[in-house]
Formats: sequence, structure tokens, C-alpha cells
Amino acid sequence: MAIYLDCNASAPLEPAVQELMFRCFSENVGNAGSRTHEFGQQAKRAVQAAREQVASVVAANPDEVLFTSGATESNNIALLGLASHGEEVGRKHIVSTAIEHKAVLEPLEVLSTRGFEVTLVPPDADGLVPAKAVLMAIRPDTLAVSVMHVNNETGVIQPLAEIAEGMEGQLPYLHVDAAQSFGKVMDELRSPRIDLISASSHKVYGPIGVGALIARRRRHRRPPLEPLMRGGGQERGLRPGTLPTPLIAAFGLAAELAEKDYETRRQQCLTIRRQALAALEPLEIRLHGNQARVVPHVLNFSIDGLDSEAAMLSLKGLVAISNGSACTSTSYQPSHVLKAMGLSEGEVQGAMRFSWCHLTPDINWRTIRDAIAGLQ
Repeated sequence: MAIYLDCNASAPLEPAVQELMFRCFSENVGNAGSRTHEFGQQAKRAVQAAREQVASVVAANPDEVLFTSGATESNNIALLGLASHGEEVGRKHIVSTAIEHKAVLEPLEVLSTRGFEVTLVPPDADGLVPAKAVLMAIRPDTLAVSVMHVNNETGVIQPLAEIAEGMEGQLPYLHVDAAQSFGKVMDELRSPRIDLISASSHKVYGPIGVGALIARRRRHRRPPLEPLMRGGGQERGLRPGTLPTPLIAAFGLAAELAEKDYETRRQQCLTIRRQALAALEPLEIRLHGNQARVVPHVLNFSIDGLDSEAAMLSLKGLVAISNGSACTSTSYQPSHVLKAMGLSEGEVQGAMRFSWCHLTPDINWRTIRDAIAGLQ
């Protein structure tokens, strides 16, 4: 059976998280919104515990955690939810980057149709968006700045701390798509200057179908978000619908374990990275992204003259990898991230992404190397 090396798309379930989730499905039948009996109170306590666990990862208050279906929904609530406030106060400019996930870029396109002006700051050749360029793009009418923390394709950590520090005392809201960094890159997300953080459970070894939007207060005031849906009033009216208690409880435990085991997991991923680079070196791979700022569990590279589709076909049955974002892979298009970095057409077409985690079994990198070498 192929070894799964596409953890940036979706990571495997931590065993303890899976056990808790299944137990909740069988034992916790209550609705967290039911006030009149113990079953509802039990569900409510499980949800509250999860709020505390998720909040702890980013040093937020538990009541600043809103549960959603994942980072995509959180991004939509954060960006589209600010629109009415922007129209009301006459601030209709948004700063973001050219390497954002489609879950940010597409809501920004919707805002453009509503009369908002969007500035997309390009990355440098190493996939790093300069903090200075982001800060210089802010104007008096800027409503929000939206910057991903870790790029899903290259694994490059963006200069979030510098951006947050540079925005001190400024009005615009700072939103961070932390789908790839929540529980994996710890300190920067704890900055109180970050107003909105989007996270997904399934990127941090929890179940698919649940995530969070952390909406921090600024001077005791919550970000002025409007809901995208109506009905029920759950999650302070921002995300109506019955809370999926087993998924939320599992996400909470996944967040707690990510914080507790952070350094151990990081070292395990660094070991795998060293093994991969040593084995693949004879292929003269061309690494994409600033390697001094890349997370330890991602390799994005191309090989001269080799098409990624052919390589993935050759590796089928051996390893499962990708050549771009899972959210656009059903209708493959050349990576907008790598194109924004100025890579050649051949490099973009040949790029492959390997991503692993602490749960990844032993990998025979030499066999992978030999399979790829056979295509050259």
C-alpha cells in the first residue's frame, strides 16, 4: 500500500483523537443547545472544553473561539463578514497576497464585485511576501489585511510577526489563514495584534469537517462581523446550526496534543526531511521556497525535464503526493503560487509537493528516488 505523503492536503487522525470522537458519537447524544436536560449540558461542557483547548494554542480567550466547518468557512466569515462594516465606515480597501489559498482569493473576488479594491502583494522569488511591502500597501481606507501564515504549497513561513508589529496602532483588521500553521508554528499566532485566525481540524490530526475562527477582541470590542447565514443563533449568531459535538471535542483534543507535543513532532519531521534530502540529492532537485523559512514537513521541488503528472503516475502505489493545492486538483491548473514566484513554465509544470507528519511510517526514500530517476 502506498505511503501517504500529502499531509498538507489532509493529515491522518491522531489515534487518541479518533478514540475520543468515536466515543462521543456513541455516548454523547445531546445537543449543546439543549438547556433542559443533562444530555444537553454534557454536550455543552464538551464544547466548552474544546474552546479552551483551541484557544490555548493561540493564547486567546475561550469565548473568542467560534467553531466552523473548517478554515475555508472561517476565511469567508472573516472577510465577507467585515464587508458591511467597511461599507458603513467608508473603508473599502483590502490588502492580501498573491500566494493566498483560493479560500481567501475567491472571497476577495466577491468583495471586488461589491466595490472593494483589493491589493495583492507579490512574493519574492523564494515565496516570501516582504513584510515591508504589505505594510506599505496599507492606506487610510484599508479595512483589513489578510495574510496566510504558512503557504500550503511551498511550506514557507510568512513574516507574520513583522506584519503584526508594523500594524500596531493602525485601524485595519489583521486576518491570518492559519490552516497550515495552527498547532505547528506556535509563537507568532499568539500576537494580540492578530484580530482573526482561521484554522482547520484536519490539518492538525483531527477530523475533517470542523474548524475555528478565532475572533480576538480589540479594546474589549469584537471584530464587527456579520453572519453569512441566519437561523438558530449558535456561535454568537455568526455560524448557525447544531454544533457537531463529537467533531468539536476531537478538534479540541487534537489542539491540546499539538501544543503539548509540538517539539517532539517537529523533531520527527526534521528527521524525515533530512532523510529525504539526502536520498533525493543525486536527482539534482530544484527546491522551491525559502529553505531557511520552510516548515520541516514540506518539500516542494522540480527536476529539469520531468513533468509532475508523469512522476506521480510512476510513484502511484508507492507514495501518495500532490502537485498543488487539493482544493484545485480536480481540474488541474498550474500553481498560481509558483507562477507568482516567477518560476519558469517547466518548473511550475514539474513541481511536486511531498508533505508528511509525525504519524508517517518509515519511508524508503531510495526506492522513491529510483522510481523518479527511471523517468529521466
